[in-house]
Amino acid sequence: MTDRRARPPNTELARLIEACGASKKSLALRVNQLAHHAGIQASYSHTSLANWARRGVTPKWPVPVLLAQAVAERLGRPVTLADIGMERDETPDAQVGLDFARDRADAVRVATSFWSSVNRRDFLTGSGFAASAFTTPVTRWLAIPADQTADHSGGRRVGRADLAELRESADEARRWDSKYGGGNWKASSVTACLTQRSAPLLRGSFSDAVGRELFSVTAELSRLAGWTAFDVGRHDAAQRHFIQALRLARAGGNVQLGCYVLTTMAMQALLRGFVSEAIDMAQGAHERGKGQAVPRVLAFTKLIEARAHARDNNAPAASRALAASETLLGQAGARQGDDPAYIDFYHHARLSADAAEIFRDLHNPEAALAWNQQAAAMPAGVFTRSVGMRLAIVGTAHLQARDLDRGLALGHQSVDILARVQSTRASDYVREFTTALAPWRHEPAVRGFVHRVRTELNIAA
Repeated sequence: MTDRRARPPNTELARLIEACGASKKSLALRVNQLAHHAGIQASYSHTSLANWARRGVTPKWPVPVLLAQAVAERLGRPVTLADIGMERDETPDAQVGLDFARDRADAVRVATSFWSSVNRRDFLTGSGFAASAFTTPVTRWLAIPADQTADHSGGRRVGRADLAELRESADEARRWDSKYGGGNWKASSVTACLTQRSAPLLRGSFSDAVGRELFSVTAELSRLAGWTAFDVGRHDAAQRHFIQALRLARAGGNVQLGCYVLTTMAMQALLRGFVSEAIDMAQGAHERGKGQAVPRVLAFTKLIEARAHARDNNAPAASRALAASETLLGQAGARQGDDPAYIDFYHHARLSADAAEIFRDLHNPEAALAWNQQAAAMPAGVFTRSVGMRLAIVGTAHLQARDLDRGLALGHQSVDILARVQSTRASDYVREFTTALAPWRHEPAVRGFVHRVRTELNIAA
């Protein structure tokens, strides 16, 4: 799996390995995990890392992309192939799914072409996630968030039963994703639904009213496909699904759904380290959604904006956005019947849980723990991933407050729950918790926890 042509040492990679503070063994383990999620067999070791750095050996494509992601996770910032000294020409798949077509017919062609290729095992682009790829889609959606018509004359007539089937698929995928994470087989089948059910329907015949619903529910499915890919660390595929979801929401004339999709895109940019871009996208979604989206959807845009400000260490801006989200949620309480199904998760308990994360990121454990007290208990059997991540967040806040015993107890509870979930994103929260244990790394209880995380969740410490 390696190109063994003689090359000079890869000093860029060696420098970043040293800067991230991770052992070569732990980085190799993480590369193997990412390869597994991408459907690739890999068994790299610390020797592999040494060969790549000292001898300038380049691993077989697409392993450089995975290595860049593993290093980025440790550094807490984006890392490109050029940064690790492994820049190369783009693969043929590099641009698939990134287009935000102006013409609706072209948009259908772009989306269906992407869906037909994304589940191939070799579909992994050269650039991974790139915030710049969102620039054109976001600009075009903000300029024109809704197409004027949605009718089409083509194949067989699309009816209400077809729409009901797609909605049921979306509802079921959401439930399984919440319970088992994006790696579960049901959530991962969303792309198959897009390819086998949505694509033929989009080429059929339908009225304007049916077309608006068809494009909208297909946009929901595309956003869900992106979310499940995002959850298991396939950020390149997730980004493309989100772009197509945004375009399909425009085709359906559904500004509210487009607002929600754009906020999800902001969340991906945020968690990939592009904080400034995330703030702009969340603010753009809120401004475009005014007068078009229900308060609960608008409240979610302000929540993600608050989280981005927190990652930017801007406490006043984070607090203002969080307060705005809480106000909008209060307005939503009296009109729940107007809310679309995809936003039903966002209520005051979720706001409080996210507020705890916001203040954890701001290194204000007192406020984080106070917000956590307001967050109602969520049933682990329904929101398995969210409960596990919340325990890791609150545990980290206790560590920031120098309460090792309480922090470790919550860390163990988090592992108990997340062992049942297939989610790279959830594992990232446990990894952050483990990092916060550094001041006590020589304590036997901490060493035991780190060993448990390594063996049960396959998270390199």
